[in-house]
Order: sequence, then structure tokens, then C-alpha cells
Amino acid sequence: MTATLGEPLRVRWFGSIEFFWLWISQLISAFGDWVGLFAVTALAANISNRPEAATALVLTARVAPSFFLGPFMGVLVDRYDRKLLMRIADLARALVFCALPFATTLWHLIVASLLLEVFTLLFAPAKEALVPVLVPRDRLTSANSLGILAAYGTMPLAGVAQTLLKAGNDRLAHVEWLGPLGFGRDIGSTQTLAFYFNALTYVAAFVIVRTLIRTKAEPVHERVGTVEESDAPSGIRAVLAEVREGWKEVVVNPIVRAVNVGLAAGLLGGAMLVPLGPTFAKNIVGDVDKFPLYITALGCGVALGVGLLTAFQKKLPKEKVFCGALFFAGGSILFGISMSTFWLSAVGVFGLGLGAGAVYVLGYTLLQENTVDDMRGRTFNTFLTLVRLAVLVAMVAGPTISSVLDPLMKRWIGGRTALGTPGVRWFGVEYGLPGVRVTLWFGGLLILVAATLASRSIDPSAVRVGRARRRDTVAAGSEELT
Repeated sequence: MTATLGEPLRVRWFGSIEFFWLWISQLISAFGDWVGLFAVTALAANISNRPEAATALVLTARVAPSFFLGPFMGVLVDRYDRKLLMRIADLARALVFCALPFATTLWHLIVASLLLEVFTLLFAPAKEALVPVLVPRDRLTSANSLGILAAYGTMPLAGVAQTLLKAGNDRLAHVEWLGPLGFGRDIGSTQTLAFYFNALTYVAAFVIVRTLIRTKAEPVHERVGTVEESDAPSGIRAVLAEVREGWKEVVVNPIVRAVNVGLAAGLLGGAMLVPLGPTFAKNIVGDVDKFPLYITALGCGVALGVGLLTAFQKKLPKEKVFCGALFFAGGSILFGISMSTFWLSAVGVFGLGLGAGAVYVLGYTLLQENTVDDMRGRTFNTFLTLVRLAVLVAMVAGPTISSVLDPLMKRWIGGRTALGTPGVRWFGVEYGLPGVRVTLWFGGLLILVAATLASRSIDPSAVRVGRARRRDTVAAGSEELT
């Protein structure tokens, strides 16, 4: 390929010009996603007299469809042109956000959130399955690091942008002729400009994918041939058969299984820190205002983990580092939760982020490297569904377990610390044992269990058996096709 001025640098960093433009489209749409999420949750809190419940319902609506539709969306991604599916998803989400300025009830927001999640379920696995087509194998780790940077690095900027858009919306509300577009002075129109802005980011992503990513992603039935119609299932039977095939790949392929178990169980343990962080800061450190600093430590750890992994990717055995990073994350959070001073506990939280950043990037890379192209959509949809489920369970289970354990710890221990929490005194030093600390210990142990299971799955003997099974499956499929 002949490089124009500026192209060699883009190829060096991104692996290909096509992935560079895919990343730019992801950067734009992710920025809009965060703005839209902040705007939707703010509007939910404003139009309901129970803001906490309203926000929870809207956020749950953004997660729930994946449990029912995820496997079927994976089949679509493996059957059809992935770039086409991405464009359909972007335009559909743009239309939903163009309709949101006219939402006046909480149910309108819930329905919109459900629709947004359905099309996100179509977009996300299609994008992840397309990456190995656009990027050389030895650049996948860097590509996934850049993808995480685009997805989460835009969040702080989106918070500022949403505030500015809200201010701009208040000014435009006084322009009478903009009223038919949803601008108004009533409380349901406070986020109109943010919704239109998010729709515009989706349109921009659509244009980039449509015009600048020229690598053809052929439908699976064109890539792998066809089976005799008399022998092949059709209709819903064919779809269900492909869903089962996707789940079988997750169970049989040892590396895919390790990534799914490791990341899902790891997130189940680690994500508890988010809802329980303020309580930990209050009951252990004695200052609830320290919680944002814990999140800062976590974010800095993730950034450093992703950066180090990108810098040394070519020298690292990915499977071993994946498991090692899981062990490190679990040990770090156990250390941090066991400390009673802010700085020592923040070191543990930083370590959790350091391990989690490496685990997340390597998980994506290992899935891309160890799944065949016509299974990649279903594999990623299963993975993304498990991730969503783990985070949702952590958000609900963490506070629930903590609230149950707290009175039990008070009853069993009997002692009290200066902060009024259950605790003991060892060698003249108080040590608090409230329910939140015990719950987070459980979360850390869960990460270590996930690391152990992943290590056993990635054991060389298990990998050899899994690869042999895959070769047999491919050989059998080739015989059927001939």
C-alpha cells in the first residue's frame, strides 16, 4: 500500500488505515454515548418523584435485553455483513435519540433505553468481530487498548460536555420557533440539545464506517460455502442451532472459556467496589468524601495497566499474563480492603485497576485470536452478555449482602470502633469489621477463584485438547461441505 503524508504514523499506531477510521468513529460515538447516558439519567431523575428508582429502572432497561436477545444478535453478526449491521445500528440509535426530546414520562425513557440496548447488542459484537479483519494479529493488543481508551477515556470529557449542553439548552429554550423541535422551558425539555448532539455523533460514525472503511466483511454464508438444503435446518431451528453452536464454543474452547469465566467472575467481585465504595470510605476511613479519590486511583491503575500492556505486548505470553493479572487484581483488592487508612487502601484499589486494565485488554485479544471468523459474533455476544450480567449482579448483590451482614457482625462481635461500626481491638489497635468490609473481602476472594479457574482452563494440556476438538470439528464441517 502506498502511504500518503501522515499515513505511516497511523498505520504504526493503529495497524491499518481502516482500523484508524473505525477507532475515530468509535471515539465520536462513545463520547456521544456518555453524553446521552448522562442526559437520560438526569431526565429520569427530573421527571419522576422517586429519582433513585427512576434512574435504576432506566439503567436496568439498558442491560436487560442482552439476557434474552444477545445470543440471537450474535447469530445475525455471524451471518451478515458486519459493517452493514454497524451502520444500521448507528442510524437506528440516532433516530431513538432524535425522538427522546419528545419523551414526557418515565415509560418513554424506559422504552427508548430498551431500543438503544437492542441496537447496541447488534453494534458491539459486530465491531469487535470486525477488528481482527482490519488489524494484523500482532497488533490486536494495541487495537484493543485503543478501543478501551476510546470507550472510557471520553467519559470525563462527556460530563463537562453534558453540563455545557444543558446550559446551551436553557438558552435555546427561550427561542420560540425551536419549540416544535422539543426545546422548551418545562422540566422534560432540559436535555433536548444533549439528545440531538448524541444523535449527531451516531450519524458521524455512520458516515465514517460507510465511506472510509473499505475492507469488505462478507456474510458468513458466502465465506464458508453452503450445505445441502435437505440436510440443513431452516428457520428458527437453524437460528437455535447456531445459538447452541456459539455456547458450545464457549464451553469447549479452553481459552474462550477461561476468558469468559475469568472476566465475568472477576467483574462480579471487583464491581462491588462501586456501590460499596462510599460506605467503605465512611465506615472504615471515616470520610465519605474520599470515595471519588478511590475512583481516581482505580482509573489511574486501569490507565497504567493498559499502557504497560500496550508497550510490552510483543514480549508477553498473553494467556499467562491474563491469569497473573487476575491474581494480582484479587490480591490487591484484598490488601486494600484490609487497610484502615486511606492511602494504604487506595494503593490496593490502584492495584485492582492495574490488574483489571490488563485483564480487560487481554480478554478481548484472546477471544479475537482464538475464535474462527464465523463464530466470532456469537462468541463476543456471549462474552458481552456475561459481562453485563456480572456487573448488574455485583451492583445488586454487593449492597444486599453488606446490609445483611452488618447487623449479623454487630451481633456476633459485639465490639464497637470509634466510628460506631462492629470491630475488635488487637494489641490496642481498633479494627473495624462492618458488613461492607466482609462483603468486599468476599469479592476479592471471588476474583482469586476466577483466576484459579482460568488458569486451569488455560493449562497447556487443556488447550491442546481444545485445539484438537476444534480441528476435528473443522474437518467434519469440511467433509459435509464437500
